[in-house]
Amino acid sequence: MVLDSLHARLVAEAEREGLLDVAYRTVDSPFGPLLVAATPRGLVRIAFEVEDHDVVLSGLAGALSPRVLRAPAQLDDIARQLDEYFGGQRRTFDVSVDLQLARGFRRAVLDRLRAIPYGSTQSYAAVAAAAGNARAVRAAASACSHNPVPIVVPCHRVVRSDGTIGQYLAGPAAKQLLLSMESA
Repeated sequence: MVLDSLHARLVAEAEREGLLDVAYRTVDSPFGPLLVAATPRGLVRIAFEVEDHDVVLSGLAGALSPRVLRAPAQLDDIARQLDEYFGGQRRTFDVSVDLQLARGFRRAVLDRLRAIPYGSTQSYAAVAAAAGNARAVRAAASACSHNPVPIVVPCHRVVRSDGTIGQYLAGPAAKQLLLSMESA
């Protein structure tokens, strides 16, 4: 209880002084806890348990800022929206997204993914073409596999040209679960 109180004071002081660059928390999901992180500009990272949350936090500290702090209240809105999504009550996310971890063609692919409607899929080839380079199918697949905010930026909606689901960072079973959930 004392540690919780001290942590709450630390978070409040960091926010007041403008020292909280990356806030994070975990959120339950059908495939285990998700690490959810945000900057003042928006949601910057969602990480599956298989990615090792400590490694992800270390990576955020190196790539963005060492001022990373567990501040669950900062992420209540996205946590609620993820809960609604997993419960079948939400089809789109209404949160700011900070894609500073993606650049170049990867960023173009991620921008395109947000246009794929709930319950629909597109091929990697179609996404590559829509992102500006029809021949960059492998690069589009790589962009999906390095998506810093999966689920919210729905890389799970991208499938192979033959209709098979392809790979997914959280595993093909998680991708199939998301696609099945959306098609219900």
